[in-house]
Amino acid sequence: MLIADYWNHRIIQWKMGDTNGQVVAGGHGQGNRSDQLNYPTDRLIDKETDSLIICDRDNRRVVRWSRRIGTTQGEILIDNIRCCGLAMNDQRYLYISDDEKHEVRRYQIGDKNGTIMAGGNGNGAGLNQLDWPKYIFVDQQQTVYVSDEINHRVMKWNKGAKEGIVVAGGQGKGNAMTQLSHPNGLFVDTLGTIYVTDSLSNRVMRWPQGAKQGTVIVGGNGWGAGANQFNYPIGLSFDRHGNLYVADYGNHRVQHFSIE
Repeated sequence: MLIADYWNHRIIQWKMGDTNGQVVAGGHGQGNRSDQLNYPTDRLIDKETDSLIICDRDNRRVVRWSRRIGTTQGEILIDNIRCCGLAMNDQRYLYISDDEKHEVRRYQIGDKNGTIMAGGNGNGAGLNQLDWPKYIFVDQQQTVYVSDEINHRVMKWNKGAKEGIVVAGGQGKGNAMTQLSHPNGLFVDTLGTIYVTDSLSNRVMRWPQGAKQGTVIVGGNGWGAGANQFNYPIGLSFDRHGNLYVADYGNHRVQHFSIE
């Protein structure tokens, strides 16, 4: 797995069963040199070029690092963007959330300007607005799902739409089954079921398509360091066997769960 190691300004690769990870980008202290990162928040693999694409958040840039052995620095793909989340679709379009401009843009590799796909109407709670958009997921139809952190909701923007649809939360900040509290990491399966880290409630929730409330699939046992607890979980992902991995930010660990 590839982990954005935020406080250590590096991307770490960790193989199952290993006791130590391997630095694959950054790791030369905090800074803006081409061999450094500055609070990275997300990463993905571009298989076409066998490279990592990284949200180098506090350097306000998106960078690419080759995965070839011996790579010691990255190259800037996009700058002047306070990026948080990244996604890439099958056509190799790059989707990036910007929590300063409160928007998600789509870029072709090499394009510096991009096209707004969600938000872009200032921060707010309207259906055409976002407020601190964080992590994103793009499906086969180029629908954009985005965790809208300060609005405590997940939004779905169909391709070409002028406004989004609330698909999880949106009932104010809280820990009821109808609510989210600072949502972050996001995954949507082929049935349209949404999996989201509900960070301040220290749980991961599942919202079936069209549901008015979610269910807790892991966590929800208060703040803590127990095996069934989290301390502000942020990222989540699934492997091909359906196992869930959660970046447990405040506990400085990644948790692994088998989900029914």
